[in-house]
Amino acid sequence: MTDRPPPDRPHDRPIATLPRLGEIGLTNYAPYLMNRIMGRYNASLRTEMAELGLTTPKMRALAVLSVIDGPLIRELSVYIVAEQSTLSRALDQLAAEGLIHRETDPGDSRATRVFITDAGRATFETLWPRMAEAQARMFRGITDDERRAFVGTLQKMLANIRKHEI
Repeated sequence: MTDRPPPDRPHDRPIATLPRLGEIGLTNYAPYLMNRIMGRYNASLRTEMAELGLTTPKMRALAVLSVIDGPLIRELSVYIVAEQSTLSRALDQLAAEGLIHRETDPGDSRATRVFITDAGRATFETLWPRMAEAQARMFRGITDDERRAFVGTLQKMLANIRKHEI
């Protein structure tokens, strides 16, 4: 048996050879940084969302529905990164407020599609400037090239961990 060179990629290494979290440090651990960033982003919008009667799942649903017309509920769940039970409650509330409506899928009577209403679009458009400002604040001091590279990296990371094809 010959000695093989160590794998080039960390995810190919045996678990015992991977660095421990204490060796990496929280400030170098990407999932921790992503959670902190999203936590601060969501917190920066909380007041405006509350004034509009929105929660984070409701805001995410309106955001997705503002750019994707009539996704199936299961697709919407993937897009907004929420359990179906959480999404179901959010959709019930959004429907009761007249911000979305649901329709049975014409090709599958067991499936439901979700659509944003004019009132839902107006609510989202009221919040959008704050969302755009919060994103701009995150990228302050970062060049356009760095931003494009970062977003490209995030897209690759999402593809690496994707469970759903949408």
